[in-house]
Amino acid sequence: MKNSFLGRNGLSIALVALFLLFMIGQTYFGWHDYNAGQREHSQPETTLVRYLTTGHFLEATAENWESEFLQMFAYVLLTVHLFQKGSSESKDPESEEAVDRDPRLSSKRKGVPGPVKRGGFALTLYENSLSLAFLALFLASIVLHALGGAREYNAEQLEHGETPVSVWEYAWSSRFWFESFQNWQSEFLALLAMVVLSIWLRQRGSPESKPVDAPHSQTGTE
Repeated sequence: MKNSFLGRNGLSIALVALFLLFMIGQTYFGWHDYNAGQREHSQPETTLVRYLTTGHFLEATAENWESEFLQMFAYVLLTVHLFQKGSSESKDPESEEAVDRDPRLSSKRKGVPGPVKRGGFALTLYENSLSLAFLALFLASIVLHALGGAREYNAEQLEHGETPVSVWEYAWSSRFWFESFQNWQSEFLALLAMVVLSIWLRQRGSPESKPVDAPHSQTGTE
């Protein structure tokens, strides 16, 4: 089983399936919630397809993606230089780690990725590509959050006979930053819980945990 396609890719397949399941659930119930609000204000209901272009959907979706990608971007960078004694999520400050190895010394090794062989700017970009990818996803999500949020806010403004605002004005509003910070703080709380709880708690078989018989002082996962 482990050598089959599903066995080799089971984790990503399961995560994609869960993402789609919850994305469909969010869309379906968000659509019904949106139409309930439309009926309450004597406005026409919308179809599911048209709902996907509303600020209600775009704001809710991008607002959450933004916080997730910020969390991962920050975590990848923080774990480069910062440590937590006893945590499975930290490098061991008292020993050398393979992830700190200079790839320039491995350019002749068989099977290394192309950018490592080429060196120069390609390698500099590649050795930071994980954090840069998360940064790009975060920036794209925050732009979508601003666009969707402005669309939703302006729909409310027009409904109450108020003046619409530009995307830029909305991005500097307290509402936009309230929506962002309420998600950001929860993401870093979850990371903190993962880092600290993994010092004393275990999950047998998970690479996110230390071995069950490992001492609390052990840092990393061996």
